[in-house]
Amino acid sequence: MTGESNESVNGKDPMDSSAANLEAQQDEVDAVDPGAAVEEETVAAEPSVAEKPAGVAGGSVTAELFRPGMNWYVLKVASNKEDRVREALDRKVKIEGLEERIGRILVPTQREKRIRGGSARVYHRKLYPGYVFVEMATEPDGRIPENVWFIIKETTGVGDFIGSGGKPSPMNPDEVEKMLSAAVGKEETPTLSDLPFNIGDRVKVKEGAFENFEGVVDEISAQKGTVRVIATIFGRQTPIEIEYWQVEAVE
Repeated sequence: MTGESNESVNGKDPMDSSAANLEAQQDEVDAVDPGAAVEEETVAAEPSVAEKPAGVAGGSVTAELFRPGMNWYVLKVASNKEDRVREALDRKVKIEGLEERIGRILVPTQREKRIRGGSARVYHRKLYPGYVFVEMATEPDGRIPENVWFIIKETTGVGDFIGSGGKPSPMNPDEVEKMLSAAVGKEETPTLSDLPFNIGDRVKVKEGAFENFEGVVDEISAQKGTVRVIATIFGRQTPIEIEYWQVEAVE
């Protein structure tokens, strides 16, 4: 991403009341939940006919890097407020009829499996916490049109665009391609994360037909959500394939 500056876009005071809103909301998040990093993820809903594209927290996206006359910009927002900001901006753009100035608004995510209370759940982890990506057409001098900047800065949770000289800095094509590849990638089986063991670690089966057997992790299948453990059964080294939440690391 590009460098940051304390200057605000369009040469105004740094986000005046909006900056105060951002700081106040950030303090609120930290006070309510010390484990804010976990709150970056939301539990994935069950698939449905109207399910949104994979990797995007809402919004309509396509594979094209740039729409005619537009560039991508990085908007700083309060942590854990990314989805709310995106939804609010989407609504405002439609209400004000600013589709020719503001295109796609994205919050790229990745699906991950997490162990919670002994069961596996799928979460949407934000790949860029604290940022919302906005596709936008600026003035010829690089500044944001006043009417566009007004609806953005008055949105709760918004900070400022990354930029310098009072202008937002456009993302370069490589950055855009990387961001969009994560945002519009095809739906994939969620990967495992936060496992308390790795290949080669000694584990113990805590439930099931092989309860209390111990062995060494030989393989972890992120796609199937299983682990293969080599355990000694009847004096022979035997591979056991079980759900990953059925084993625990041995100290």
